[in-house]
Amino acid sequence: MAADTVRIAGQDVAPGARAHLFCAVSESYTGDRTSIPVAVLNGAQPGPRMFVTAAVHGDELNGVAACRELVHRLDPARLRGCVLLVPLVNVIGAQLHSRYLPDRRDLNRCFPGSATGSLASRMARVVVDEVVIGSDVGVDLHTAANHRTNVPQLRVDPSDDAAVRLALAFGAPYVLSASMRPGSLREVAAGLGVKVLTFEGGEALRFEPDVVELAVTGILRLLFHLAMVDEQPQPAPVSPLLMHESRWMRAERGGILDLQVQPGDRVSAGETLWATTDPFGRERSAVESPHDAVVIGGTTLPLVAPGDAVLHLGLPGERAPHEDDPTEDEDEPDIDEERD
Repeated sequence: MAADTVRIAGQDVAPGARAHLFCAVSESYTGDRTSIPVAVLNGAQPGPRMFVTAAVHGDELNGVAACRELVHRLDPARLRGCVLLVPLVNVIGAQLHSRYLPDRRDLNRCFPGSATGSLASRMARVVVDEVVIGSDVGVDLHTAANHRTNVPQLRVDPSDDAAVRLALAFGAPYVLSASMRPGSLREVAAGLGVKVLTFEGGEALRFEPDVVELAVTGILRLLFHLAMVDEQPQPAPVSPLLMHESRWMRAERGGILDLQVQPGDRVSAGETLWATTDPFGRERSAVESPHDAVVIGGTTLPLVAPGDAVLHLGLPGERAPHEDDPTEDEDEPDIDEERD
């Protein structure tokens, strides 16, 4: 069976070819066109279609570097199926070094969007129409919000066995249970029958080579798992740790932060996570871990006020329901991706 021609942004890309296209979204005050760049790598042989999106939040840049690397590593002549790389979804937010669009809308709450709606809605609609529809699998690349960091991790719906298998094939160190958020790219794609893995890793507003390489290698593993490429990437160094619950630990007192653990550390219940001191170094409070857990993220700021989120703990094992689950904290505007 011959591979199909792929049509994106009104242009046809033949089997075995690549194209760097721009999907028109809107226009600026001067009438200049605002467009989302898409690299189309259409394989010479038939197979699945995968998309990779980055910078849905405009200041989350590690995914931009990962897409750029994949453009050079993938050869359509040796590819089965099609790969769409979208390195800058929120092009305007990226230009402003901002997570949000100029009207403060979060693009990852605006899917599936509308061709006649707000700017965010129009951008979301273009991504759904040109990229998501017709795809089989997607990887959405994120980082932590500004002034935070995440250890590399995937977020999936644990009730979706197919998505979990894809996450294990990707080989990130951690896989965290994450329910769908209305209006997110992952939620809308799932409704269209497209399995999407959300990758979180590193900080905003920077390229971090280790995180970028982990994302790239994970996507290559996924392509191999789907039989889209023949070359087997480097195996994951460890089996992913599955975590079915997470919660943010918050400062009890304001002051200067003295962290005693780091992202990626395993901690035991009762272990001191941090202390706060006054400007003279006198301790004001110390906070202990209530669980055996893994530190999967945290603040990068040395100063905290009462209630500030300091460390994000992932809890291995089955989810234990409780009355107040901070992973669903609507007052936390930037816990990252669908929990932000």
